[in-house]
Amino acid sequence: MKILYLILGFISLILGLIGIIMPVLPTTPFLLLTLYCFSKGSEKCKNWFINTKIYKNHLKNFVEKKAMTLKQKISILLMADLMLMLPLIFSPFIHLKIFIVFLIIYKFYYFIFKIETIKV
Repeated sequence: MKILYLILGFISLILGLIGIIMPVLPTTPFLLLTLYCFSKGSEKCKNWFINTKIYKNHLKNFVEKKAMTLKQKISILLMADLMLMLPLIFSPFIHLKIFIVFLIIYKFYYFIFKIETIKV
């Protein structure tokens, strides 16, 4: 099972690195997944990741202070909204559409009121 966490951690790390270069992919969620997977898979990998510039620049404030920059918040919200729009538009099930609308509303509530915004 630890091998699976490590593989998933490295895949999410690669996607997070791509997200740094290409704003189409959200960086922070992939790096959070990397941290989670490395924590479950290997203490050595977790410690290595925590000491990288990537962690310090993109995750440290969120993990330690539950805070993000406005750019990080917008990037995550925009990407999540784009992914949620597909089932919202194309699903024939009204219950699913209602659930997605509530999910979007809750996501905005959480990011606006529960996660502090860091001034850069």
